[in-house]
Amino acid sequence: MFNTMTLTKAAGAFIGALLFLMLANWGATALFHVGPTGHGGGHGEEEITQAYTIPVPETAEGGAEEAPEINFEELMASADAAAGEREWAKCRSCHALDGSDGVGPHLNGVVGREVASVAGFGYTDAMVAHAAEAPVWDPNAIQHFIENPRGVVPGTAMSFAGLKDPQARANLIAYLQSNS
Repeated sequence: MFNTMTLTKAAGAFIGALLFLMLANWGATALFHVGPTGHGGGHGEEEITQAYTIPVPETAEGGAEEAPEINFEELMASADAAAGEREWAKCRSCHALDGSDGVGPHLNGVVGREVASVAGFGYTDAMVAHAAEAPVWDPNAIQHFIENPRGVVPGTAMSFAGLKDPQARANLIAYLQSNS
C-alpha cells in the first residue's frame, strides 16, 4: 500500500517543486528588477529623482482648507431660474411642483413656507424638530439645507447628498420661487 519508496517519491516531488519555484523567482527578479539600479544592492544608497511633483498649498492647522465665506444674497440676485430648472431634475424624482406629494413633500410654494407644514405628509421626527430651529423655508435656510441635508437635519429621510455649488443652489431656489 504505502511503502518508503512512495514516500520518497512524494517528498522528492514536493522538494523539486519548491526548488523550481525558488529558481523561477530568482530568474524573474533578475529580469524584471524594479527600483534603483546600482551596484550597492539597492538598499537606499542612491536617491531617486522624481519625474514630477505636485504642489500642495499650505492648509489651516486642522489640515483642511477653510471654505471662503459666500454672500448668498449676491448669488440670489444673480441667480438664473433657467439654470435652476436643470438642477430641479435632481429633485423631481422625489418632489413635485403640482401640489401632490411623492416620496418627499411637494415643493410648490416652499420658499417662505413653514418647515414641516405640508398637511398630510408624514415628516420624520428630525424634520419636525428642525422646524423649531428654523421655522420658515427662506432662501438662506433652503440653501443651507440643500447643501448637506443629513448634516443640517440628522435623521432626515432625505437621502440626497446635497448640492455643493453655491451658484447651483441659488439657481434652484430662483427656479422654485418662479414656479411657486
